Amino acid sequence: MSIFGFLAVILGPLMQLLYQVIPNFAVTMIVFTVIIRLLSLPLAIKQQKNTAKMSVFQPMITEIQQKYKNNQEKQQEEMLKLQQEYGYNPLSGCLPMLLNMLILFGIIEVVYRPVQYILGIPADAIKAACEALGIATNNTVTMQTNLIQAIHNGTTVSTGLTTDQFNAIANFNTSLFGMDMCEIPGFRISLLMIFPIIAAITMFISFGLSNKLSGAGAQMQGSMKAMMWVMNLMFVYFCFTAPVGFSLYYATSNICMMFQSVLSYTIYSPEKFKAQYQAELAAKRAAKKAKQTVTVEEKGELVTKQVSSYEMDKIRLERARKLDAEKYAGERTRPLTDAERAEQEAAAKAKRKK
Repeated sequence: MSIFGFLAVILGPLMQLLYQVIPNFAVTMIVFTVIIRLLSLPLAIKQQKNTAKMSVFQPMITEIQQKYKNNQEKQQEEMLKLQQEYGYNPLSGCLPMLLNMLILFGIIEVVYRPVQYILGIPADAIKAACEALGIATNNTVTMQTNLIQAIHNGTTVSTGLTTDQFNAIANFNTSLFGMDMCEIPGFRISLLMIFPIIAAITMFISFGLSNKLSGAGAQMQGSMKAMMWVMNLMFVYFCFTAPVGFSLYYATSNICMMFQSVLSYTIYSPEKFKAQYQAELAAKRAAKKAKQTVTVEEKGELVTKQVSSYEMDKIRLERARKLDAEKYAGERTRPLTDAERAEQEAAAKAKRKK
């Protein structure tokens, strides 16, 4: 199992349950994708709200970056202050993106190893059957799909698989419109090419629509935009090099995301929430600037004065330091000198003699 494909352990059995109800690998993949997208809708709506919230902070972030462009330490300090004082969190919208990526890698793992994850046949039995048929076991990417195709073509296996396991593979329906969803399209001209092409087209449309409706496109920095494009193009590449089942999932997922983007925009318009967060931010700023009356000690006298929240925090900090200094006044705060250490040792000896 690949390091990114650990979710296959969860996704595989879920698809296995669906396949038992819908005994067609391609249709199972489509239904599974729709279910995953429905389950992720609350996260998509939350991301929509976070994107609107982050758009309010963007002018403040830009101001900090320009003001301290030659002082990275100060820039980081001001960004941390922005996060603490106003609740700015640059990672708030990363969870849906990360989860979507992990699911994609999990699906790749499942479509490479459908015999193991969907049919539930142990890996050792699969390897033994492949060795008996002369199928290369060092290529784990195509080993299981080659085993499916060999058995579908009428090859019998006498080693590794039980009769029930052999029949499960023989009856494993991987066909859609007469095309095998376990085949790898590659970059050669064939009917199978239509699936990765549709996946690529729907990716461009879905990505563009999502950015436009969520307002994320305008906020993305150049490096972030480049990273998003690289990730999407990487998955398009997988559509050509992985079994067609992955292209089917990716294209269906992109189409679902289009509807998801429109629905999220209808329910939570970024413009509406941007105005709401702008009002909340303005209220927080006003509260910080608001003056309050306090009585403090200055030069031995009590003085009543008007201070802001920032000034009040400074007064509290100075007061806390003063109280600590008074509380620990008798405790040593520096190392002993050689003379002081010798004096203490001499006093201790004199005390013992008494």
